[in-house]
Amino acid sequence: MKRKNTKQVTVGNVKIGGGADIVVQSMLNIPSTDVEGSVRQSVELEKAGCEIIRLAIPDMDAVKLIPAIKKEVNVPLVADIHFDYRLALEAAAAGIDKIRINPGNIGDEDRVKQVADVCRSKNIPIRIGVNSGSLEKEILKKYGRPTPQALCDSALYHASLLEKFDFDNIVLSMKSSNVEFMNEAYRLASEQCDYPLHLGVTEAGTERMGIIKSSIGIGSLLLSGIGDTIRVSLTDSPVKEVYAAKDILKALGLNKDGIRFISCPTCGRTRIDLIGIAAKAEELLRDCKKNITVAIMGCVVNGPGEAREADIGIAGGDGCGLIFKKGEIIRKVPEDKLLEELMKEIDLM
Repeated sequence: MKRKNTKQVTVGNVKIGGGADIVVQSMLNIPSTDVEGSVRQSVELEKAGCEIIRLAIPDMDAVKLIPAIKKEVNVPLVADIHFDYRLALEAAAAGIDKIRINPGNIGDEDRVKQVADVCRSKNIPIRIGVNSGSLEKEILKKYGRPTPQALCDSALYHASLLEKFDFDNIVLSMKSSNVEFMNEAYRLASEQCDYPLHLGVTEAGTERMGIIKSSIGIGSLLLSGIGDTIRVSLTDSPVKEVYAAKDILKALGLNKDGIRFISCPTCGRTRIDLIGIAAKAEELLRDCKKNITVAIMGCVVNGPGEAREADIGIAGGDGCGLIFKKGEIIRKVPEDKLLEELMKEIDLM
């Protein structure tokens, strides 16, 4: 798919926009007072494939998280800051790679200028993070509610505050819990500016609905070539956010790093525990980096033939199964050995 060519920013060792691969982000959900726990979760996120980690900096004491985490991971860090511009200055001094802030809520223009000057001197990008709950009174009065145009106007207004001080190392986000609103807001912004866009459905919900809403909102924008970095927001473990984001990218063909699964929904012809086998195979191969497609099929009707494009796969029989590659049957295997033999074949690929 053709993607919009946006301005490129550099966050630590990661590029956002300008044709770079879509970047997966997540955010720590450990209390900022728990340094050890925050470090541990950061390590888990890095292992899961998270490419940028955001952490809340609610007070000066939380700034010490930055050097502590940087000692243990190589993933760039983003400081999430509200209201107090001094937290942004201290985070920059502590080595933060990016700052998430709304210039309009940190005080007068002199404070905005101080943050812009420090970030420019250290080449630290700023993400302007607008959401439905953070709109200015004037914009709410104009539109009556957090409409897509209101979200877009707010983001561009905040960008103009930074531009006033010769700062354009900017990423924009316009998140809403309303999938339709966030989708339209990002489309409007994409038409009006070339800043890279951070996509997300905020307050998306628990794992089940959160992934559904994020897949629709983020996925439809990416299919249109809009978006440079994504965060799936779940009321759950941030590691699950990373896996969900990577799966969205795989489904769209935007991430070739790792296993792509094909599996049938089962029917009355199924004679093996395909649901259990598919779930176990997905779990075992979750962190496999091989660029291959694995098919888990219920029977010969939609087995080797329907999944002939898969690199490797199984098709169920009556208490047994067939292992096939590119539609060609390799051998027949008892059901209790099917997953084991499939893993062996994948290891050899």
